[in-house]
Amino acid sequence: MKSDTKLYIIGAGFAGQMIADDIRRKKIFGKVTAFLDDDKNLIGTDIEGIPVLGPIEDVAKVLSSSDNTEAIIALPTAGVERIRQIFEALKKSGFNHIKILPSISQVVNGTAHLVQARDIDPLDILGRTPVTISLKESLSYLRGKRVLITGAGGSIGSELSRQLLSGGAERLYLFGHGENSIYQIDRELRLLQHEGVGEKATIVPIIGDMKDREYLRYIISRTKCDVIFHCAAYKHVPLMEENPVAAVENNVFGTKNLIDACLEFGVKRFVLISTDKAVAPVSVYGASKMLCEKLVLEAAEKARLHNKEQAFMFVRFGNVLGSRGSILPLFMEQIKNGGPLTVTDPKMERFFMTIPEACSLVLQTGGVGKNGISYLLDMGEPVKIKYLAEQIILFSGLEPYKDIDIQYTGPRKGERITEPLWLKEEEPSQTEYPKILELKNLKSDFNLEELISKLSEICIPNQSGKTVSPKYRDAGLLKKILSDEIPSLKEAYEKNKNEVQQ
Repeated sequence: MKSDTKLYIIGAGFAGQMIADDIRRKKIFGKVTAFLDDDKNLIGTDIEGIPVLGPIEDVAKVLSSSDNTEAIIALPTAGVERIRQIFEALKKSGFNHIKILPSISQVVNGTAHLVQARDIDPLDILGRTPVTISLKESLSYLRGKRVLITGAGGSIGSELSRQLLSGGAERLYLFGHGENSIYQIDRELRLLQHEGVGEKATIVPIIGDMKDREYLRYIISRTKCDVIFHCAAYKHVPLMEENPVAAVENNVFGTKNLIDACLEFGVKRFVLISTDKAVAPVSVYGASKMLCEKLVLEAAEKARLHNKEQAFMFVRFGNVLGSRGSILPLFMEQIKNGGPLTVTDPKMERFFMTIPEACSLVLQTGGVGKNGISYLLDMGEPVKIKYLAEQIILFSGLEPYKDIDIQYTGPRKGERITEPLWLKEEEPSQTEYPKILELKNLKSDFNLEELISKLSEICIPNQSGKTVSPKYRDAGLLKKILSDEIPSLKEAYEKNKNEVQQ
């Protein structure tokens, strides 16, 4: 944004006025030419010398736009459909630079800042209108606490970190394996704080590996964290089918190491981020997350038996729009390359939620959740991937099947046409909180301790360092052990085997 940029702020309410004040103070981000609003009481007036024009669509038609013209949508209470209408009106009038204030809950709490504005993307005009949650209210349980986020550099972990700035936590520990991603979120959070977003929590980046059991014990004991949000996992389904030992080693044993350290050092609340792929899993990734859910419930039972004031729980949900490695960034890259967009099957569908909404609900669940209770986020209705592809092409100003084609490639290893969010026997029921459901815990068909022991011979070398089990890193054996204990996985592998033979 240049100093001579002409800025139009869409929305003359408190959020738009705060953005205008921010721009006026900094004097380097251009000049606000006008507010655009639909409020008849505001149209024709001026606010601090800035005229209010409207209605939005009518004015947008006659505005002259150029390379040094930018629009910022500052309508925190507007639904997705309204944002879509405004976006289309601005695009038709020639605006190529359109920004939006994300994280509705942060803006509703009166913390709108220019630094929060980002380029609008398909996430803002796809899907349903997110539920609005008051972060300051729902995060009150974290005030003065020490909070650790594993996988803090990932899509979910980084958004949790951003929202946690509003929680009044004493410290935020950003734990991750990749130094670049942890550096990026650490830098971003410090910039947000510098610009007045959130509260002044101490931010502590920590580079580490969950597979290192003793290092995790050291970190948990030294940080004295009160709450952990466990987001870290290997998540790419086909890739994990090719690297099953790595998937189980990282996801299952990394989670076990973390849980054991939490039990040992008295972490008060532990929240696992789980996935719909853990439901009747048909992939190694799904199986690994199902085992993580079982480990959390086992820890909850241990805490209960020993009368510890600890709470272990998991929150399960489906796909999130825009996560790293997900379908949306892939589609955007394919459009940049001229297409085609690749969809596995015209019938394939998934449950979707935006990352900010999912994270707000996870944070709320972390506060209201109880030990040993399993939670599910209400994802609404499933969306066909074909529809998403078409909408993203339209968002890019192109026409599906004319400018950009869509090709069907067939399901990859570990994928299925639909992903159930729960088993029928889990009987999801409403809680008093919107979009948060409670699941009935089911008894495992297998002995968890015995299964973990079998898997450990494959994933963990002899602790003495002198000898290594002949089963170590045997991917075929690992898949056999998992499929022997998990009927849905065995059925999926047998089906794939038969299809290959045919």
